[in-house]
Amino acid sequence: MDNSELKRSTFCAVVTAKELIGSGHRTWTELLEAIARELHGAAGESGEPTADTYLAAETYILQTVQKESFPEELQRLKMGKDLPHNSRLLTLAPEYDEVTDLIRVGGRLRRAETLDPATKHPVVLDAKHPAVKLLLQDYDKRLCHSGPNRVFAEVRRQFWVLRGREAIRSLQHACMECQRLRAKPSVPKMADLPLARLRLYKPAFYSTGVDCFGPFLVKIGRRVEKRWGILYKCLTTRAVHIDLLHNLDTDSFLMSLRRFIARRGCPKELLSDQGTNFRGGERELCDAFQSMTPDLQQKLKPQKIAFHFNPPAAPHFGGVWEREIRSIKMALSATIGAQSVSEEVLRTVLIEVESILNSKPLGYVSSHISDLDPVTPNLLLMGRRDSSLPAVIYIYIKRKA
Repeated sequence: MDNSELKRSTFCAVVTAKELIGSGHRTWTELLEAIARELHGAAGESGEPTADTYLAAETYILQTVQKESFPEELQRLKMGKDLPHNSRLLTLAPEYDEVTDLIRVGGRLRRAETLDPATKHPVVLDAKHPAVKLLLQDYDKRLCHSGPNRVFAEVRRQFWVLRGREAIRSLQHACMECQRLRAKPSVPKMADLPLARLRLYKPAFYSTGVDCFGPFLVKIGRRVEKRWGILYKCLTTRAVHIDLLHNLDTDSFLMSLRRFIARRGCPKELLSDQGTNFRGGERELCDAFQSMTPDLQQKLKPQKIAFHFNPPAAPHFGGVWEREIRSIKMALSATIGAQSVSEEVLRTVLIEVESILNSKPLGYVSSHISDLDPVTPNLLLMGRRDSSLPAVIYIYIKRKA
């Protein structure tokens, strides 16, 4: 017989892997709903699944998870045999619950009648199973994505998940909602200092930031009126100038600006927020400047003040003078508190607060005896550190009798 025409035989087979329960579902609620409807339909009942059906579905899921995770241990415990020495459940002293057909953790709390049976003997689960991951994800969602210890403590009341704390941390690390709630804002890189902060060889108040604060209640006779404070902050020397406003309007701001120019000199530029009084002051000054004669305009051009306004709803652009306003409010709270004082007293206290702020050091105060005192705004304005100290120190010479 000629075997040259025969073909070699080939074996063909298809290997199918059994899908674990919970692999095709996204949430624990979806898995529980699917199993409950399946059991409800298998029982031949009509309508929606009842509470008992959902309890039976949960028990069925836990039974299936243990059969897929601990098949050998479950078989040995059913037969009353000991577990192998390499079993993962050996240290838990596991027990087989004949009522629910589940493996539970053993222990010495059987006589604790006040405790819930699930708390005394929780169900053993494997953290790597897909259905257990859905269960942990459901606990994390119900507890509003709290910390891993809080979720782990809640899970331990009914279930003993092997390496559960590590599994919860890994789950929360991958959870988008947990990442959003625990995300820390990135610290942006600080931008370059603006040009107004770098006028190094210009006089004090050449570049000035201005802002209003208040109101304050002052007593005038038998009535009480409101007054506002206005702060002028030198952006180079850090010196401050505080004045009092009768009203929060354009006229009061212009009068305050004239007093400031008369005492501190004319600034080159004013920086402020989008206050209506500042906007009105700029418009009124521009209108008055345009209505002057050409000759007078030529003489006043070098003294024209440039107004620069911060963007709307951006108080951090004026953080230099906003921080000084906080210091002023703290000083006023420590001196006059919430009481109503006369306008003269309020003006006096504001000027004293101005002196205190201008006496603060601009650099680090060293404790070494050989280091010089730091520079203060008063030292740059008046040549001395504190306006309350005498300008000259007189040496006492004892006369001979």
